Amino acid sequence: MWMYDKKLEFPVKIKKPDPRMANLILTQYGGPDGELGASVRYLSQRFSMITPEAKATLNDIGTEELAHLEMIGTMVRQLTQNASIKEIEDSGVAAYYVEHDKAVYPAGASGVPFSAAALQSKGDPITDLTEDMAAEQKARSTYEYLLNMADDPDVIGPLKFLREREIVHFQRFGESLRYVQDYLENRKRFSTANIK
Repeated sequence: MWMYDKKLEFPVKIKKPDPRMANLILTQYGGPDGELGASVRYLSQRFSMITPEAKATLNDIGTEELAHLEMIGTMVRQLTQNASIKEIEDSGVAAYYVEHDKAVYPAGASGVPFSAAALQSKGDPITDLTEDMAAEQKARSTYEYLLNMADDPDVIGPLKFLREREIVHFQRFGESLRYVQDYLENRKRFSTANIK
């Protein structure tokens, strides 16, 4: 079904450890508006979509979110792998270290573990696509907040790329919503129940 190209969608080559930034970026791995949740949400919602275009969009974007998850995990790992215990303590992420060492664990920046409770899959295509547009806007906002907190160009580049992809996803979900609305309107207009 998918072909996996064994390289990141955008290169991540962070040289300087920064456990504080790693902890903040972690929210896009397993936080409520992160890439893991987005992927699971879209790949689940695709089953109840009513147009081929909407199904394809959810499949494509849900798959791309997995690529973004891989980028975020790589960023977190590179920001922590050479950090000293002193740097971890000074950055305020000692509690995370005690529970997970330098592993990438799906949680938000506040430490709350990933939960599917943050996801929605209602089965109504208009509801789900509207939810998806909001999810992309929340992710875009989070990337902008992360950019405000970043000062390393090696971190800023991938974050800007990911923010831009959220904008594209928002636009694609908007297009899918229009396709679904048109389909539903035409179905009402041309339904045999309306013929007298």
